[in-house]
Amino acid sequence: MVILIDDARWPAHGTLWAHLVSDSDLDELHRFAAANDIPRRGFDRDHYDVPASAVDGLIAAGATHVSGHELVRRLIASGLRVTARERRLPR
Repeated sequence: MVILIDDARWPAHGTLWAHLVSDSDLDELHRFAAANDIPRRGFDRDHYDVPASAVDGLIAAGATHVSGHELVRRLIASGLRVTARERRLPR
């Protein structure tokens, strides 16, 4: 199991945001996020949105920095990816 993080490139709420994902296990992702003070409200079906200010600390805590393309590729390969179609369905 590997926790992956991409570059903070997505603007919202006055900052840039990165994505934090697991390549195999959502429970492990939730534990990693909780251990690093990332609030559960940042979870969006298959990833956490994390502010740019948290990226270096998450890498220091063990997340592997990858490109956005690599993050998506590995999320799809894991079977955890939630598609755009699935996102439109009610939770």
